Amino acid sequence: MKELGQQRILVTGGAGFLGSHLCERLLKEGHDVLCVDNFYTGTRRNIAHLLDHPYFELLRHDITFPLYVEVDEIYNLACPASPIHYQNDPVQTTKVNVHGSINMLGLTKRLKAKILQASTSEVYGDPSIHPQPENYWGNVNCIGPRSCYDEGKRCAETLFFDYHRQHGIKIKVARIFNTYGPNMHPDDGRVISNFILQALRDEPITIYGDGSQTRSFCYVDDMVDGLIRLMNTPDDFTGPVNLGNPIEISILELAEKIIRMTGSKSKITFKPLPADDPKQRQPLIELAKEKLGWTPEVPLEEGLKKTIAYFEDVLKVGH
Repeated sequence: MKELGQQRILVTGGAGFLGSHLCERLLKEGHDVLCVDNFYTGTRRNIAHLLDHPYFELLRHDITFPLYVEVDEIYNLACPASPIHYQNDPVQTTKVNVHGSINMLGLTKRLKAKILQASTSEVYGDPSIHPQPENYWGNVNCIGPRSCYDEGKRCAETLFFDYHRQHGIKIKVARIFNTYGPNMHPDDGRVISNFILQALRDEPITIYGDGSQTRSFCYVDDMVDGLIRLMNTPDDFTGPVNLGNPIEISILELAEKIIRMTGSKSKITFKPLPADDPKQRQPLIELAKEKLGWTPEVPLEEGLKKTIAYFEDVLKVGH
């Protein structure tokens, strides 16, 4: 029997970087959490400390196959989110975005529940508009090496809005920009985890291109807060809404900052820029401020300090 105010909440991809933080936060708020993950990129280590919680349940499942459970809300986060992982099996990446979305939307329809889709800033591609507002349709290569993710997420958004229009499904769509923090996969190839690990090992820090390309980094606690606020908005607000930190930093500046903060002996090396890698990525978050009352609060330096400490522990235990 549910306690007063308690929701049964399904988090797909719940053992991943962002999903594990979301599960933890929802449990702290008193909810009953069902974490679903096939452990393709998620790890048991991320949610090991939650396994004994009376309101936490773990189910190993691939959402490209139907799932039959009873819940009130669904956060659909299942999908490899870093190029090194989503390009490793591009067909499966497209399947999890398309078949997975259809399965989760079908479940939502049957349950008359509410569902939030973790979309991405990658729907904007290599943007010709800067910063990117939600009404920008993007500049995406539909046949490139990143297309399985970029176009997969764009198709998922299409499915969400079609189910909303055709079946009256209660949807929320978040476009997530670069997020970082503890529980990042050490081998995910993302810039912050790469730089921190290279710096901690005193290895050369690899920059692709000349380092002038910019990114905007949002600490994971701020992102989780934004997702929960979006889920709790009135049903007539669907999004899409950008969630990310609007403060830009160049990749070269980021590398220099991490070398300084870790006291590393690493030198910076430069390699060619990969295909379709965006030159700029910065969210316009006026809609999130207006509709969610949300703005990121954790400064980059503070977030990096916590992330560096996490990776120091990872290296100590030999993962």
